[in-house]
Amino acid sequence: MTARPTRTLAAIALLIGSSIIAPAAAEDAQPVRIGVLSDMSGMYRDIMGPGSVLAAKMAVEDFGGKVLGRPIEVVSGDHQAKPDVGAAIARNWFDNGGADAIVDIAQSAVALAVQELARTRNKIVIHGVTGSPAITQQACAVTAFSWSLNAYAISAPLPKPLIERGLDSFFFLSADYSFGKAMEDAAAGAIKKAGGKVLGSVRFPQNNPDFGSFLLQAQSSKAKVIWLISAAEDTTTALKQAKEFGIVEGGQHIVVPLTYITNVHALGIANVQGLTFATPFYWDRNDETRAWSQRFFKQHNAMPTMDQAAVYSGTLHYLKAVAAANSLDGLKVAEQIRQLPVNDMYVHDGAVRADGWLMHPFYMASIKAPREVRKPWDYYTIEKVIPAAEAAQPLSESQCPLVAQSQ
Repeated sequence: MTARPTRTLAAIALLIGSSIIAPAAAEDAQPVRIGVLSDMSGMYRDIMGPGSVLAAKMAVEDFGGKVLGRPIEVVSGDHQAKPDVGAAIARNWFDNGGADAIVDIAQSAVALAVQELARTRNKIVIHGVTGSPAITQQACAVTAFSWSLNAYAISAPLPKPLIERGLDSFFFLSADYSFGKAMEDAAAGAIKKAGGKVLGSVRFPQNNPDFGSFLLQAQSSKAKVIWLISAAEDTTTALKQAKEFGIVEGGQHIVVPLTYITNVHALGIANVQGLTFATPFYWDRNDETRAWSQRFFKQHNAMPTMDQAAVYSGTLHYLKAVAAANSLDGLKVAEQIRQLPVNDMYVHDGAVRADGWLMHPFYMASIKAPREVRKPWDYYTIEKVIPAAEAAQPLSESQCPLVAQSQ
C-alpha cells in the first residue's frame, strides 16, 4: 500500500524536474543575437545601413558562427535617424530577447537614447560613428563603447598641421544639431591653442538642399580654410555647390573632418581633390585592410566606410569578450571588452579605456588628383598618422564618472 504512493511521488518529482530542465536546455539552444541598429533607408543609408549589417555578418563568419555552444544571429532595425524609433526598437530587443547586444547606431540623438536603455538593463552597446562626445563623457555607461570616432577625434587633431602649413584662418560651416556644435567647439579650441583664428561661422539645417547663401558668407570671410561640418548627403550637396562657386579655385581650402569614401565616390574626385580630413580607417591602407575590403566589396559593390569597418571590429571583439567571460551577462562581457586587446584588420593592439573609448590611431588624409589614381576607389593619400593618444580626448578632461571610479 505504501510503495505505490512513493513510486507516484517519485514519478511526479521526475516530471517536475524534467519540466524545469527542459526549458533551460531549450534556452541554451537559443541563438546569441546581435542587433545592428542603423539608418537603413534615409540619408545615412550608404555610409552605414545594409553595409553595417554585412560587416557584422562577416565578423560572425570570421569568429566561427557559434559562441558558448550557441549559433550567432545578426538581426537589423531601421531607426530612421529618429530617437523615439531607435529607442523603441532597442527596448523591444533588450526586453524580449531580440538582441543580446546592439552595434552601429551612428546618430547622436538615437545613440544617447539607446545608451540610456542599455545602462538601465546592463546590456552591451557598441557605437560606430557617433558624433557626440557625451557618449564617453557625461552619458558614459559601464556597458557602452565608442569604436570609431566622435567630434573630438576628427576635429581636434586637424588644425595644428594645417596652421603649420600657413592655413591659419578658419570659417565654420556647421550642421545645426548637437553633432555640429560639438565638432565646431572641439575644432575652435584646437585652432586657438595652435595659434590660428576663427573669422566666423554659420549654421545650416540638416538635409539642406541649398548651401548658396552659406557658401557666400564663407567665401566673403576670406578665411584660408572653410571648415565644413556635415555628413552624408549634406556633404555631397555642399561640396557640389562649392565647386560651382569656385571656392577652391579662388584659393580657399576646404576641410571636411567627417568624410566618407562613399561621398567621394558619388561626387567624383575631380570635384573634391585636395579635400582634407581625418579618418580611423581606409580600405587601401595595408594588405589586411585590402583583403577584408575586397571581401566586403564582392558582396556590397562598394568599398567599406569607416563606420562599417568599425561595426565589423566591434562585433568581433564583442564575441571574443563573450567567449572569455563564458557568459552573456552584460557586466561580465563589458569587463572582458576592456581587458582584451583589440586585434583585427581595423586596429592592432587597441585598448578600451574606462570611459568606453577604443584607443586607436587616426589618419590625416587628402583626396588625390585624378592623375594620381591607379585603381578603382584609390582616392586617399594618407599624409600623417595621428597617434591614438592625440586623437583621444585626454582622460584628465573626462566628465565620465567611470574614470574617477577607476583611478
